[in-house]
Amino acid sequence: RRRSRRDRGFTLIEMIVVLTILSLMMVLILENGKGVSPAVSARGAAQAISGALRQARGEALATNRSVSFTLDIANRRYQWGQKPEADLSRDIGLSLLTGQDEVASEGSGRIRFDPDGSSTGGRVTIEGGGQIWWVGVDWLTGRVSLEAKPR
Repeated sequence: RRRSRRDRGFTLIEMIVVLTILSLMMVLILENGKGVSPAVSARGAAQAISGALRQARGEALATNRSVSFTLDIANRRYQWGQKPEADLSRDIGLSLLTGQDEVASEGSGRIRFDPDGSSTGGRVTIEGGGQIWWVGVDWLTGRVSLEAKPR
């Protein structure tokens, strides 16, 4: 029984042409498409910072030594313990409230977690797209909280 041309499917050349067109469209969309909104960047930064703070606290408890979370506002970076620095979006606003002893330099400060679970305490404020996020660290318990604040 002989199959008609319609039943045979696509040729390899047809598939390559379709994939090439789709690839070109994706490149154009990614290059010309709108970037991530500041509101999404702010929420993502707040979640990343709160996660890093929780990990720093967990490491302090697990290793029985103090672990510091450092936020460099000027360069939009943060780091905890010996982990590599992580970058934050440039389209968000950042501020850090921490103890005077934990200010490393102008535009940079730390929140330290101690082996007993306590911390120096503090708050990171992230603003973007009309939203404000507070990442707080309780000084007594070291508990990290994340909350959205109305503008």
